[in-house]
Amino acid sequence: MANPITITTAPCCWGVDDVKNPHLPHWEKVLDEAKAAGFGGLELGPYGYLPLDLDLVSEALNQRGLKVVAGTIFDDLVSPSNRDNLLRQTDEICALITRLPKPETHPGQRYAAPFLTVMDWGHDERDYAAGHSDRAPRLDDAAWDAMVENIRAIARLARDTYGVRATIHPHAGGYIEFADELKRIADDVPAELAGLCLDTGHMAYSAMDPVATLRRYWDRVDYIHFKDIDAGTYREVMGERIRFFDACAKGVMCPIGRGSIDYPAIRTLLTELNYGGYITIEQERDPRNTGSILEDLAASRSFLARTGF
Repeated sequence: MANPITITTAPCCWGVDDVKNPHLPHWEKVLDEAKAAGFGGLELGPYGYLPLDLDLVSEALNQRGLKVVAGTIFDDLVSPSNRDNLLRQTDEICALITRLPKPETHPGQRYAAPFLTVMDWGHDERDYAAGHSDRAPRLDDAAWDAMVENIRAIARLARDTYGVRATIHPHAGGYIEFADELKRIADDVPAELAGLCLDTGHMAYSAMDPVATLRRYWDRVDYIHFKDIDAGTYREVMGERIRFFDACAKGVMCPIGRGSIDYPAIRTLLTELNYGGYITIEQERDPRNTGSILEDLAASRSFLARTGF
C-alpha cells in the first residue's frame, strides 16, 4: 500500500514570485482561495509576501484550517556579498514557520515539515537562457564554490538553530538548473546538511526527464513540486529569447494532466520508492491572469486524484 501523500499549493499559482510586482493579490486572498480550492496546506511564498508576524499569520491560517509546509529562499545564492541577506532571510523565515501550526508527519517522510526550499535567482544572463543548456553560461570554480558556501551556511543555520531541513531546488533561469549542475550541487552539499526539492516542471523545462531524475537522486529527495508544461507553448518559447517568468505569463505552465509530463509514471515510481509526505502544486503565471486559478487548481487536483494521488 502506498504511503500517504498530502497535495498542497503555493502562492506562485496566483503569480506571486516577485514581491515587488504591483499586481500581486493580497496574501489573505491567496489563503482564502487555497482553502476554497480544498487544500489544507501551502508554502509561505517568497520572502516578504506573507507578513513575518507570528500572531497575525497564525490566526489567519487557523481560521482557514491551513498549514505552512515550506518557506522559501529565492534570491542570489552566488554573490558572497549577499550572505548576510540570505542568513537574515533564513533566520526570519525559520523563526516564523517553526512557530506556526505544525503540519502532520506522514509515514515514509524522511524529515518533518516545514521545509526551507533554497533556489538561486536574479541573474539576467541565466534568466534569458532558461531551458537552454547549450547557451547558458556556467559559473567558474570560484563562483561555484562561493555559491556552495552560501547554501551550506543557509542549511546549517536552518538545521542547527531551528531544526528545519533545507532542500535545494533547481530552478529554470538560475545557476542550479541543468543536469550537470544538479549533479555537482548534490556532490558538493552533503546529504546530512541539505536534501533536494525536485520540481517536475523545472526538470522538464530544462530537458531533464522527471522520472529518471527523481530515481537517480532518490536518496536526496525530501520534498517534491508538481507542475506541467504545455508542449505547444514550450516549443514556442524555446524559439525565443525570453525570461522564464515571461514564458510562464504566456502559459507554458498548465494545469497538471493537460501537459507533457507523464504523471502515471511518476505515481508508479513514488509508490515503488515508498514516498510519503508533501507534494506542492505550482503553476506559475502572470498575476494579472487570475481568472482561471481556482479552475486550474481544481483540474490539477482532479487529475492527480484520478492518477492515484
